[in-house]
Amino acid sequence: MSKKLKLGVFGLGSVGQGFYELLDQSKNPNLEIKKIVIKNPTKTRTIESSIFSTTPTDILDDPEIDIVVELIDDATIALEILKQSLQRRKPVVTANKKMLAGNLEEIYWLQKKYETPVLYEGAVCGSIPIIRNLEMHYAYDRLESFEGIFNGSTNYILTKMIDEKINYDKALDQAQKLGFAESDPTLDVKGYDAKYKLAITIAHSFGCFVKPDHMLNIGIDKISAHDIRYAKRQGCAIKLIAKAEKIGNKIFGIVAPTLVPLENPLASVKNEFNAINLVGASTGLQMLTGKGAGSLPTGLVVLADVASLLAEFKYSYPKVIPGNPVTFEKDALINVHVSFVTPGAIHPTDFEEFTGGYQGEDAHFMTGWMRIKKLEEWVDRDDLSIMVNDDTHFKVYEPKKEREFSLA
Repeated sequence: MSKKLKLGVFGLGSVGQGFYELLDQSKNPNLEIKKIVIKNPTKTRTIESSIFSTTPTDILDDPEIDIVVELIDDATIALEILKQSLQRRKPVVTANKKMLAGNLEEIYWLQKKYETPVLYEGAVCGSIPIIRNLEMHYAYDRLESFEGIFNGSTNYILTKMIDEKINYDKALDQAQKLGFAESDPTLDVKGYDAKYKLAITIAHSFGCFVKPDHMLNIGIDKISAHDIRYAKRQGCAIKLIAKAEKIGNKIFGIVAPTLVPLENPLASVKNEFNAINLVGASTGLQMLTGKGAGSLPTGLVVLADVASLLAEFKYSYPKVIPGNPVTFEKDALINVHVSFVTPGAIHPTDFEEFTGGYQGEDAHFMTGWMRIKKLEEWVDRDDLSIMVNDDTHFKVYEPKKEREFSLA
């Protein structure tokens, strides 16, 4: 693709505007936006109106458009745009993590079928080039685990709650006013956004495709002042962590508020920044960090993907190997801290391995190893706050054997 490339862009929201602004500033003579398909033609915009359309085929059926840039927020429509683009041999750049996470295995095969690439660095960890690094730098390293702050909105909220001692609602309001969180923050604060990114990262780290609904996500919306005080006494920060680990041929993963020891570099990552710790057999522990929320950081990564197509770059999925026995295991044991207000809300017998607890005037907590399947039953309970203890790994769940009795 050495010729001048003409782009068709779907969507002009926060990321789309950042992408357009950065491309305009770059004055790149080899990239030109020919058409932008928008949803609302009556909305006031600063861009020349002649470039706008409300008809998808104005991009899909235009033989002059070389690349499709998909930046809408509807995962179902985004998938259809991607499929039709590939059928027409038009490479796609997208930042739609929900669409990708739910359909990544199919998208992998569609790229092979039509010999046309899909790039999506902007879908994971904002400005951090994590997918590119997994594709190239870590292609031949055997990754053992990774954990990270994958959502800038929740990291901003937790930073304000912990450092400035403001309550959750006020911190969320600030995040929304700054454009870090949506007007409906459910996907962020409940951990869904981080889970979509986790699914994509697992595919590139371990060669394992996993549907998001096979993984547990616990949000930050129930974190209390008591939890924050407890974390400080333990020498920890609270972060929403997406983590995955390979044990044998099994992959385990979860998204949850986590007690991160202050000596872990993730504990010092503040505000809207993202970060990821990767542990490889050859490289050991390495950390990548950068802005994870905002129009320009993500828009820049989308622009970098578009520019990469000029050099005919595509993902090779080096960890996806035919006959690979690696599979995702939904159930495991994880070490958790569960706080609650009402005595008797949970019991030591709920844990596979109960390690301790505390009963006070205003709050109670219990800690121990618990099945992820048990936590799934509790995730929507408003009377519980669940945090993972970060200094532990997953344990393979093995059912307790019934004690055998014999008569003499």
